[in-house]
Amino acid sequence: MKNKIEEIKKYGNIIEDASLKDYTTYKVGGIAPCIVFPYNEKELMKLIRYLKTNHIKYKLLGNGSNLIFSDEGFDGVLIKLDEFDTFYLEGNKVTVGAGYSLQKLALKVSRLGLSGLEFATGIPGTVGGAVFMNAGAYKSDMGYVVESIKVLTPDFEIKRLYNHELSFHYRTSFLKEHPEYICLEASILLKPGNKEEIMEIIRDRKKRRVESQPLEYPSAGSVFRNPEGNFAGKLIEDYGMKGKTIGGAKVSEKHANFIINTGDAKAKDIIDLIHQIQAKIKKETGIELKLEQEIVE
Repeated sequence: MKNKIEEIKKYGNIIEDASLKDYTTYKVGGIAPCIVFPYNEKELMKLIRYLKTNHIKYKLLGNGSNLIFSDEGFDGVLIKLDEFDTFYLEGNKVTVGAGYSLQKLALKVSRLGLSGLEFATGIPGTVGGAVFMNAGAYKSDMGYVVESIKVLTPDFEIKRLYNHELSFHYRTSFLKEHPEYICLEASILLKPGNKEEIMEIIRDRKKRRVESQPLEYPSAGSVFRNPEGNFAGKLIEDYGMKGKTIGGAKVSEKHANFIINTGDAKAKDIIDLIHQIQAKIKKETGIELKLEQEIVE
């Protein structure tokens, strides 16, 4: 990989030998040879073409708020679209770059009196990452508000995909099923609302999050999807796994669908705890808890 770094530097700023602890909200993971921050769409296209031609493994990385990298690190190139941070508002529609902070966007449009992204003010991801996994909360998600996205296709075309083409479902999307498509920007359709009422909803939800979620510890939010007609956290608590600890990883006492890093967790601790929970719930109930987070091999 080292002999490829000089070529990769042509396409964007890079950080070599990056500790993944600094780029994931769990604060775990080994070393990645390099993280690239492409300058623009043209350079991103050149970078992807170079990586594919040279059979170099790569992965898009947002804020790392849904990922578990192994303690051995990532043996390829990570790409962050931080430079893709444009913001353009026209009426009730906002078009924003994939690297834009979702929380920042949600607060910005809410303060302008536009409704629809209140649910996202507590989600610490990027817009691209949120579209990819169809991030959501409070019975809403990106699928309700995304009008269209601009993507780089596997054939190196830049095209627009519309909501009906994006297969938004609970914590998944067309992009998650086809990760070779890269989200470059999203157009989000909002509704005019009462600014004070919108901000009051946001304040109330923030208060509830602080009271009910272990925000004082590194985590990656909800670990498992809620099974149909049930709640993952309730199942975990009902079957005695709340507070369960492996190494520095612990099932939160505050919210059983959170695994927290108590300070010195390894990725292996978190992954082993996930597997133990799944095995226990499967044995006791027959329910297979599906992971909402992604374990990166």
